[in-house]
Amino acid sequence: MTMASAARGAQPPRLPPRRAPLVFGALLVLLALLAARSLYLQRIDRGFLQEQGSSRYGRSLEVPAHRGRILDRFGEPLAISTPVKAIWAWPDKVEATPEQMRKLAGALDLPPQALSAKLKSDADFVYLKKGVPPDAAARIAALAIPGIHDDDEYRRYYPAGEVLSHVVGFTGDGDVGQEGIELAQQAWLGGRPGSRRVIINRRGEVVEDVASIRAPQEGRDLALSIDSRLQYTAFRELKAAVDANRAKAGGLVIIDVRTGEILALANCPSYNPNNRNHAARERMRNRALTDTFEPGSTLKPFTIAAALDAGKVRPGTIVDTAPGTLTIGTSTIHDAHREGALTIEQVVQKSSNIGAAKIALSLAPETMWTMFSEAGFGTPPKSGFPGEVSGRLRPAKTWRPIEQATMAYGHGISVNLVQLARAYSLFATDGELKPVTLFREAGPVAGRPVIKPETAREVRHMLEMVVLPGGTAPKAQVAGYRVAGKTGTAHKLEDGVYANKYVSSFVGFAPASNPRLIVAVMIDEPSAGQYYGGSVAAPVFASVMGAALRLLGVPPDAPVNNVLPSDDDDGDVREET
Repeated sequence: MTMASAARGAQPPRLPPRRAPLVFGALLVLLALLAARSLYLQRIDRGFLQEQGSSRYGRSLEVPAHRGRILDRFGEPLAISTPVKAIWAWPDKVEATPEQMRKLAGALDLPPQALSAKLKSDADFVYLKKGVPPDAAARIAALAIPGIHDDDEYRRYYPAGEVLSHVVGFTGDGDVGQEGIELAQQAWLGGRPGSRRVIINRRGEVVEDVASIRAPQEGRDLALSIDSRLQYTAFRELKAAVDANRAKAGGLVIIDVRTGEILALANCPSYNPNNRNHAARERMRNRALTDTFEPGSTLKPFTIAAALDAGKVRPGTIVDTAPGTLTIGTSTIHDAHREGALTIEQVVQKSSNIGAAKIALSLAPETMWTMFSEAGFGTPPKSGFPGEVSGRLRPAKTWRPIEQATMAYGHGISVNLVQLARAYSLFATDGELKPVTLFREAGPVAGRPVIKPETAREVRHMLEMVVLPGGTAPKAQVAGYRVAGKTGTAHKLEDGVYANKYVSSFVGFAPASNPRLIVAVMIDEPSAGQYYGGSVAAPVFASVMGAALRLLGVPPDAPVNNVLPSDDDDGDVREET
């Protein structure tokens, strides 16, 4: 038999009879396990897998809301949002050469070490810098560094700069209000940011927008009562006065008598809200609303009004101020100039401390306290500005006679400048206290009656006498207009003791025949040789009031040559013994 026939006759090896069922069964078991695992992953553990996938390839990005503009009463922008970029990174996705890192740090205006520290963060997402100008963002985009991205956002810009910084305020991180109206009206201006869900690839690039989770709610515009023309005038004149008198600070406010709107509110020193890197917090205070001072003789008209309203005196009632001093207990009150017998009108015109003190002592303490309280002292003016203070008005039951006497001419009580200006609406109207506001009003606003109309008119006439020759403030006269007002010169309290430092002030209104504007000026610590309110603050009032009346087109109520010269100083300073 040949080998070929032998090969043909050989039988193939046979598998054990049980192997095939075992292999088939094992395959079925594996298939069942795979099916079970698939079911488990897709149904039971689905959330975990989605979370893991989302953490690797999904991101939620914020969609900024456009912040509303702040406008003046005529629609001129005082705060606007300009487009900028927010540069951000996924640190674990960043791949950059040393040269790219150097250029990135330069474009971000960051030290290389600070940039490296940010990119070494353990966080999945990190902002490298916000508020990056578009040109710098374009240079960063040109580097094409994987893992580095940008988003649209907005940066706040303030066209008026330091002129209105204390009113408007500024925003901080995230375009959220930090000071002023930006802070007070954050809910109105800021809106609400939205968010969107995106998918990224392994290089950190956005490849798909999955969904808009929440649409942004845009902020709304806000119109203030401020008249930018008057604001620039007020700031310019106040700054010039502070510089000329080498003063520590100053404040000025203009109020519309009809509506209570604050048309201008200036402070000095100021700061630039567009560049606050080196601005001290001291310069950011809105002193006209957040700082208090003793008003000095600007408070005398309220003492006189209380006595007139109570029927204790009439404008022609005689008060003996001789011999120029008045001793109460162990304290002595002085007049700067000895005057002798004065009428009530002359007490205001000459600013006699002794005359005001004697009138005050003829009243019950509660009567005086009610007058001051009803005029708005001791409570915030509620202008709409955050952080405004109420000042200090102690309860009448705690007053000693000397305290009641000195309070008659503005010592022992503290006010803020807006509060003081608002109180003079009693005399600029027929005895009504007007509300004040930093927001635009549609028309005239009703006030609250405080004193009798005839009392208001009588005090108004006395305040006109103050600015005429023989009064304490002839430098407050305005060509073409009748003016009424009052000077104030008060020692400053330091550690509970009156120091040889002064606050000089003037508050007045015009035209006196039909008042339209109230202007209040305060100069803190003038040190150039003069400190009387009539010499330091009254000229600022005259400059600002004259310009404001002309800008608003208010008809004159006096001849153009009505300004009468006088060499007299005012005499409303309190001398301590």
